[in-house]
Amino acid sequence: MNETIQTKLAFRERLALPKPLLTDGAMGTILQQRGNLRISACFDELNLTQPDLVRSVHVDYLRAGADIIETNTFSANRIKLAQFNLANHVRDINKAAVAIAHDALVEAGREHDAYVAGSLGPLGEGIAPFGTISEADAHTAFHEQIQALVDAGVDLMLFETFANDDELLIAVEEAQAIAPELPIVAHATFSRDSRTYLGRTPARVAQALYKKGVTVLGVNCGGGPAHISELIHAMHEAVPNALLSAMPNAGYPQAMGGRVMYPAEPAYFGETAITLQAQGAQIVGGCCGTTPEHIAAMRVALDDETRVATVAIVEQPDDVDTGEEDLRPTLLQERLKNNEFTVTVEMAPPRSYTAEKLMNNARLLTDAGADMLNVADTPAARMRMSAWAVAHLLQHKLGLETVLHFPTRGRNSLRVQGDLLAAHALGLRNIFITMGDPARIGDFPDATDSFDIAPSRLIGVVKQDMNQGRDLGGSSIGRPTFFTVGCALNMAPDNLDREMKVLAKKLESGADFALGQPVFDPPKLDAFLEAYEKTFGESFKLPVLMGIMPLYSLKHALYLNNEVPGINIPQTILKRIEDAGDDAAQEGVNIAIELAEQMRDRVQGAYIIPAYGRYKLAAQVVAAVTG
Repeated sequence: MNETIQTKLAFRERLALPKPLLTDGAMGTILQQRGNLRISACFDELNLTQPDLVRSVHVDYLRAGADIIETNTFSANRIKLAQFNLANHVRDINKAAVAIAHDALVEAGREHDAYVAGSLGPLGEGIAPFGTISEADAHTAFHEQIQALVDAGVDLMLFETFANDDELLIAVEEAQAIAPELPIVAHATFSRDSRTYLGRTPARVAQALYKKGVTVLGVNCGGGPAHISELIHAMHEAVPNALLSAMPNAGYPQAMGGRVMYPAEPAYFGETAITLQAQGAQIVGGCCGTTPEHIAAMRVALDDETRVATVAIVEQPDDVDTGEEDLRPTLLQERLKNNEFTVTVEMAPPRSYTAEKLMNNARLLTDAGADMLNVADTPAARMRMSAWAVAHLLQHKLGLETVLHFPTRGRNSLRVQGDLLAAHALGLRNIFITMGDPARIGDFPDATDSFDIAPSRLIGVVKQDMNQGRDLGGSSIGRPTFFTVGCALNMAPDNLDREMKVLAKKLESGADFALGQPVFDPPKLDAFLEAYEKTFGESFKLPVLMGIMPLYSLKHALYLNNEVPGINIPQTILKRIEDAGDDAAQEGVNIAIELAEQMRDRVQGAYIIPAYGRYKLAAQVVAAVTG
């Protein structure tokens, strides 16, 4: 009996064939769903703890028709793994990932015609001068991971989701030094303005990668098929002889019901495969939000030669702006609509231009369970980094939704409207309109406090004018904004009648929610709700995220009680803090948790305000409140 021995073509030989290679799709989101994991989990560790789960994803992609599967090692470098105390397990995790991928080839019966790509992503903390990692340390970290992948037997290296193209070049240099003959597929990632983090165009990036000698260059993540198609076209125009790879997301992500959803259907991705092939892509596949079903649709399309022959490339004109991303509800808006208890934490911008410490604290809070973060604007009138910049960094780099504090003090109506448009352009669509702290209490007491629009009036300008597509004077702003607007509320005021009058103006202006000043005596909420019903003849319906301020010390508690208007702390709580002595901070956390639980059925969320930036204490409260 004669048996035919199949020999897999070398990857470079397979690249030379006319039909494009098809990669797999998303890994992290599939693992999260199948393993019922938090988005903050270490997915790379699953190579050691749940190898069968990882292998099942590979097998499904192979059976869907993928020619290339990527190892589950996107974040398996020592800098990212250090966040999970796994920095010393780089080699073990990467070695296990390659073994799992090879096992999947065998299980799917694809060991003779499919390839294992060593997946490698950015280091995660930025390279100096834009981050904390030195160039030398970056080389070392990349070298360690690449060496582990090469030693384990990958068929090629695949670099993906590099927004910093200089960092991508460092990774490429290390791969070329370790294994000069190993094929390299290098992907850059671009923002919606078709620029990298360093402001470079796809043409310039393509030229640099081609000059560096990578096997295949291209684009992944960042945007949906239409945007990736435009980027690939620009790269092809800049370097006609380069082999190209394109791996788009399944559209731009949308926050729906507390989950991140991707709108592009598998059938649409089938058409995408044809378009990208016609534009010269020799490797096509999917990134965030894509599933085995998307890859299967691409396989069917690529195997249908009639569809390839009749495709026509239609480029989107530069001046077309669908604006779909601006019309989606924010996560906050969705949670308010669905009456989901929402926990947010206030963060103060740094008194410097470096934000790494703040970013680390943001990760701490979201890992503890915070749904989003509030960014204060010059709290206590102290000079700090722009709140817009901080909110944008949190949303852009960490993928966290924010609530931007927007004080009217120190701004006239002209500047206010321009600032609001700028915030919207940065993707900051949850805003909390407040008066702000007077300059006289801060670093620069002589700074002007002039303003010509009160918070309640500005709420109306946003909701009734800008969200309708016009400015304060009635002129068109081109397209409506889509802000969710919050107001300030004191539910335990010294003067209930006055608070009701101010609240009435804010409600009339269209406030969507309120951030409540901290309340240390829950029965006062009942008094407020009764007073509201008596005043307006109906029950109180505005969603409130109630202020929760963990007391840090007796001195802190006495200061709040005696010097901050609107805050009254019962003697019983003051006594508990005093009796706690050196454990006052922990007792303050305990009190905050108790208050949150006692008020939970009367409000729609908790707005946690850390004392003096002590975010670790706030994280304890978040974890307890969110369960």
